[in-house]
Amino acid sequence: MKAYRVETCAAALLALLAGGCQTVTSTYDSLFGARPAQKPAELVAIRSVVSPKILWHGSVGGADKNAFFPAVAGNVVYATGAAGQITGFDAANGRQATRIDAGQRLSGGVGAGDRLVVVGTHNGEVLAFDRDGKPLWKAQLTGEVLAPPRVADGVVVVRAGDGRVFGLNAADGKRKWLYQRATPALSVRTHAGVVIQRGAVFAGFPGGRLVAIELANGKVIWESVVALPRGTTELERVADITSPPAVDDHQACAVAFQGRVACFDALRGTSIWARDLSSSAGMGADIRNFYVTDDKNAVAALDKTNGASIWKQDKLFGRGVSGPLAFGRYVVVGDFEGYVHFLSREDGSFAARIATDGSPIITPAVALDLTSFVVQTRNGGIFAITVQ
Repeated sequence: MKAYRVETCAAALLALLAGGCQTVTSTYDSLFGARPAQKPAELVAIRSVVSPKILWHGSVGGADKNAFFPAVAGNVVYATGAAGQITGFDAANGRQATRIDAGQRLSGGVGAGDRLVVVGTHNGEVLAFDRDGKPLWKAQLTGEVLAPPRVADGVVVVRAGDGRVFGLNAADGKRKWLYQRATPALSVRTHAGVVIQRGAVFAGFPGGRLVAIELANGKVIWESVVALPRGTTELERVADITSPPAVDDHQACAVAFQGRVACFDALRGTSIWARDLSSSAGMGADIRNFYVTDDKNAVAALDKTNGASIWKQDKLFGRGVSGPLAFGRYVVVGDFEGYVHFLSREDGSFAARIATDGSPIITPAVALDLTSFVVQTRNGGIFAITVQ
């Protein structure tokens, strides 16, 4: 997706500061205008080498000015929109498996796991339901819940809009732990959540910090610097991590807006490599490479071992490109017109594209299995796409 260029948002930033606001409007929000601020590139003709098709589609209502992430638990895809209707779709055929009325408007995507379905609100409430839609508990946080909660090992991890990360007991919603840190005076409003891997919670923060926290008790395992603020103005010094980190058994990596992409040892936090690259859309990974959508909407492949450039696809300039999903032989991204693009994992060339409902695909695709994935559009369309 597209980030604001410095010269584009300077006037808006001054207005925000004059009004006493502490955050810059998120790059996600820039997608909700009629068209992107930059003139988008026209789609080039391609010779498809694969034939994707829509396996099924449904609707959960529009996103308003939020970014909603679908969640997959077992054979069910859970998704919601701003109005608060949560739908569980059978991953194989799209039939409605469950329908939950949250009873209020929602502000972020769905978390699912441990037989729970969890959502958050602008008022900072976390609402938990069982898979049949029965309300289980409610918890109050200190800020709006913009990121999807994560559920693992009896803990619900939720990030509040003020940067605090809460560990809640999955059984009753009571607080188990809280992680908080000082944040810069100016930061990007983001829908980035956390990643849970092997008993650790990984989260990026304003000021370019990546932190690993113990899932069970909230103790800090390590903290490392992805990017340091640079420049003379507050706007130039924004170096926030605005997307979830990419984590495997060996590496934890993150990319900062107006900063760098950097990888660290997942257990110790020691630096492995870093390189200059700005992104607000985020990154994905497979066994060989990391894939990053940069702030000019180019998708780049980087070698996992040293960060060396493998390829770069820059023909989607200005098209509000989403974060990437590594999907078999392809890298999948969405754009502001609802197209899903398949890029070759080998060289970044276009392998195929498929249309959805014409509205922006803001968040990365989510894999269902080895042959299919799901995307959610701004208008609330849920599309399962398969490759035979």
